[in-house]
Amino acid sequence: MALRGPVLGIETSCDETSAAVVDQGRVLGLAIASQDAHAAFGGVVPEIAAREHVKAVDAMVALAMKQAGVGPSDLEGVGATAGPGLVGALLVGLSWAKAFAFARALPFIAVHHMEGHLFGAALEHPGARPPFIGLLVSGGHTMLLEVRDWGRYRLLGQTRDDAAGEAFDKSARRLGLGYPGGPEIQRAAERWAPAPGKPAPFSLPRPMLSSQTNPADPAYFDMSFSGLKTALAVQAARLEGEPGGLEPHVPALANELQEAVVEVLVEKTARAAAIISPPRRVVVGGGVACNTRLRECLEERFGKDMVFCPSPRIATDNAAMIAAAAAWRLGRGERSSWSVGADPALPLPGLIQASVGAINGPRGTSTEIRYTERKKPVHVP
Repeated sequence: MALRGPVLGIETSCDETSAAVVDQGRVLGLAIASQDAHAAFGGVVPEIAAREHVKAVDAMVALAMKQAGVGPSDLEGVGATAGPGLVGALLVGLSWAKAFAFARALPFIAVHHMEGHLFGAALEHPGARPPFIGLLVSGGHTMLLEVRDWGRYRLLGQTRDDAAGEAFDKSARRLGLGYPGGPEIQRAAERWAPAPGKPAPFSLPRPMLSSQTNPADPAYFDMSFSGLKTALAVQAARLEGEPGGLEPHVPALANELQEAVVEVLVEKTARAAAIISPPRRVVVGGGVACNTRLRECLEERFGKDMVFCPSPRIATDNAAMIAAAAAWRLGRGERSSWSVGADPALPLPGLIQASVGAINGPRGTSTEIRYTERKKPVHVP
């Protein structure tokens, strides 16, 4: 049951300061201040991020509420990201939202950042509703979920080391490209023009896609991108020692890296779809959802009508998705304690570990997913 009025959301988990007002699944106002101070360092500096949030949060809230045409008295509740993320950055938005809600006697809810990403596509696509397979791909997380309903999340697989977005960021830096790395890798890949009839000049591994795995293997749905990042660095180091150097080969290497990451993500999602009861809709969230090649390949594999990707402003970190998740939980009567704190390793609420087994033996053709309710929530790295 949704709230009968607008909800204010605050997002400050990393390097975007964002505020939004959402009402009945509609974005009435959304303001985002992206921080430019980190580009010189090739990555986010936590202390700088926190200080920039302090400077921007008042203005972002004022702008979002102005766009929405609402005042504090019109709000039905407030939600803010409590984790995962950078603890100093999280504390800015969380503290601001709690103080705002407390002063106005508004209900308050702490929101999980990745749950927000699950709600993102639904703000723009009516069909992005459970049940669906959720592919969450960002700079800090890569997760594959079965979403039977809002608040009921079955963890099928996740990265065992680096997230896909982190692999893009660090590989972009190794290739001499800018930050953030995902858009830079895509732009560089678009500059590569393959020679007709000739194979690609470089070949990078597709981690954890071995034909030896099957649904009974824990690696069947899991992912790994650390080795892929290392393989690219090895190729780059070799090219730097050859005539002409690395620079002429950057587009081809960027293209091969992008193809490798996308192939892994699409194949792992397809494995989930093969054993999940229809409808096999796929909802994508996180900054890597902006990658055009990923969208194209998912649509080719599942069909355009079955894949839901948010627009770039909703795919990247933003407060509209946080407000949407907050509205759903507040509408259920949930409230957070005023003492709730920021948690960089906050577990996804309602997350259940799924174990996949073969019914007809280790290599049987029929598979099933068994779910184990855990007394302690599964922590997402």
